[in-house]
Parts: sequence; structure tokens; C-alpha cells
Amino acid sequence: MPYVRNIVYLLLLLLLSPWLMLTAITKGKYRQGLVQKFIGLVPRLPASGVDATQRRIWLHAVSVGEVNLLQPVLLELEQRYPDWECVISSTTKTGYELARQKYSPRTVFYCPLDFSWAVKTALRRIQPDLFVLVELELWPNLIHYAAKACPIAIINGRLSENSAKGYSRLGPLLKPTLRKLTHIAVQNQQYADRFLDIGASEEQVTVTGSIKFDGAESNRDNAKTRELKKLAGITQNDVVLLTGSSQIEEESLCLQFFQDHFNEFPNLKLILVPRHPERFESVSEMCRKSNIPFVRRSDMEAGVPSSTRLFLIDVIGELGAWWGLTDIAFVGGSMGSRGGQNMIEPAAYGAAVSFGPNTWNFKDIVELILHHKAAKVINSNEQFTEFVRWCIEFPEQAAEMGQAAANLVANQQGATRRTVDILSYL
Repeated sequence: MPYVRNIVYLLLLLLLSPWLMLTAITKGKYRQGLVQKFIGLVPRLPASGVDATQRRIWLHAVSVGEVNLLQPVLLELEQRYPDWECVISSTTKTGYELARQKYSPRTVFYCPLDFSWAVKTALRRIQPDLFVLVELELWPNLIHYAAKACPIAIINGRLSENSAKGYSRLGPLLKPTLRKLTHIAVQNQQYADRFLDIGASEEQVTVTGSIKFDGAESNRDNAKTRELKKLAGITQNDVVLLTGSSQIEEESLCLQFFQDHFNEFPNLKLILVPRHPERFESVSEMCRKSNIPFVRRSDMEAGVPSSTRLFLIDVIGELGAWWGLTDIAFVGGSMGSRGGQNMIEPAAYGAAVSFGPNTWNFKDIVELILHHKAAKVINSNEQFTEFVRWCIEFPEQAAEMGQAAANLVANQQGATRRTVDILSYL
């Protein structure tokens, strides 16, 4: 069966090759690490040792969101088990680069593609004692061969309604892959039920809560946020509006609002943090066309004019710290077809949080936040204007909304500890 899958994958690659080549040339995607992924050319590591206290944990995080999610898990694992070695793989270029930036000197590498030869080579080189998948990665060859080498766990597991429907169509083809997983730690009972519906057993599944709540910084006085505040020249009198993990829909909306109300709200500063690095230049062009003076993060080290009110953050890995400066948060990916981005970080800082109507990737979290009246859904430019105006003109009420969000995040924490408890026994 693994070799049948190899043939299917190769045919798909052949069919998609024109599109992949065009994307690689025009956007720079898929080029970096392609050879390593195809061959399984990961770092060759020595055996972790025969002592049970010396274990090597391979943690796989697909992209930026999953890489960020690993931070509290790594801290908890290494605090409890200092003799364990954690190595990290990612699939995307941005995820790989962020992992190297955040988790050095730990070993970081590209996860192999789901070809049998690549997976087997990677496993021989890494020699893991435990393989951990963050959220959901049901690659059959990867799981098939990893299960022969060590236990496998999914942590912070989530399964959307659409994904569950897609997997359910695979029926008997998917069940053997699921049953090779040693444990599936999921965020809530709804996700647990969906895993059971597509073939997991009750013994495999545990509800631990969402690690995303644990990884959120809540201290606005943290060192990195203080550094950025000084760098950007932001003062106590400023009102900071930040749209994070943004797509063109949120950037256009915010820039239009800022142009229309630039003089009306002289203390308002706008910070744009695009989701994808390949869009930095196009967003910069949008800023130029607005005719509002702006500064890119990559140029801030040279100094920022005190009159600067528009900032473009053209680096990866800093969004969490920028949220710590935010009074009014607009979470990106929610006005278009992306399905939303993580709104927990600005909520933890106590910002007045808003996002668009398209947040199906975070459906459970959105329901929880809205139930506690700790965020506002924005359906139009007019609603966005009303919300920002309300935050500026009624700061005490906006602060109450932010405090409700911060309290909610604090009350939801504890999933990391429960997750590491499970990993400890595998």
C-alpha cells in the first residue's frame, strides 16, 4: 500500500508541476528545502541512548501557527525532563525559518514529503523515541513508518466540520492510519466526537483543552514589547490600532479608515502586520498609495520620525510582541476566505478585539469569546468605523471589553500541562 501511495503522489506531482513551477518562480514558494523534503535528507543524529530518561521527541509543526504553538509545550517538556531532546520539523519555508529563529539551538529541519523512501530515510536519521504531530497531519506513509519506530501522538488536535466530512468519505482507507496513532489529544469534545466519527477509538482520544490559551503572553511590560514600543516611538497618549495576520481585505479596510479619519483622531496610530512575507512589497505599495507617511519595520533600526503614525511590520515572528502595544485589535484573515487567524494573543493582552465574520478555523474560540462579550464581529466598513470610534470615544468601556477577554484567556489555561502528562506515558 505505501508504494501505491508513492505512485499516486508522483502522478499528482506530475499533474501539478506546471503550477508548482510557476508559483516557485513568481512567489518564491516551494523552492527552499524541496530536495531535502523529497529525499528525507534531515540531520543525522546519534541514538538517544538506552537510558529511559534520555528520549528524543520529534515534534512536527506544519507552519507558523503550529510553530508558535510549540513554545509552551517545549518549555513544559524540557522543564520536567531536562534529559529529553526535542527536535522540530516544519513543512513551510516561513514555519521552518521561524522555528530556527525561536528554538535555536534545537535541531530544526524540513519534514519529508509523504513518499516511503523519504519518510524511512528521515526516521533512520532522526531515530525518535516519540513522534508528535501538532493539530492534524494525517499523512499515511509518515504515520505508517513512524508507528513502526515509536509511539505517535497528535496534540492540540482539531478537526473542522469540512475536514471531517472529507475524511469520512475515505472510510476504510483512513481507519488503519488513524488506528496507528497512539494517542489523540484534542481541544474540545466536539473535535473528539469528529475523530471518533472518522474511525478513532475512544481509548485513543482525550480532551485536553487548547494549548493556544497557554501560549499567550499577557504581560504588556514584557521585554520585547518594551523594545518595540521604544523603537516605534509609541507613547501613553497614543491609541494603537493593529491588524495582525492580515490579508488584503483587512489592510484595505484599515488604510481607507485611516485616510478618512487621519485628522479626526490625531493620536491614532495604525500598525499593519501581513500574514505572508511574500506580500510585504504589495502592502508597502498600498501604504505608499495612501499618501500617509509610513515606516517599515526593517527600516526602524535607523530611527523613526516622531510624527510617524503608520507602520508596516515586514518581518516574521514579532506579531505576539506587537499585540502587547495594541489598544484596538483587528484580527486578519477574517474578512476574506482565509477562515480567520488566532485572536487569543490580543485577547490575552486585554485589547479591544475585533474580527470579520469568516472565522470558521477558530469557530469554538470565537463562540467562547463572543459568549463572554469579549470581542466584536465586523461585517462592513461602517461597522469597523463605528467600533474604532467607540473604542476611542469610550475608552473605559473598551477597556472593560479587553479585560473580559484577558480574564477569559486566563481561565482557559492548563492544556499544556495536561498534554505533557499524556506524552510522559507514551
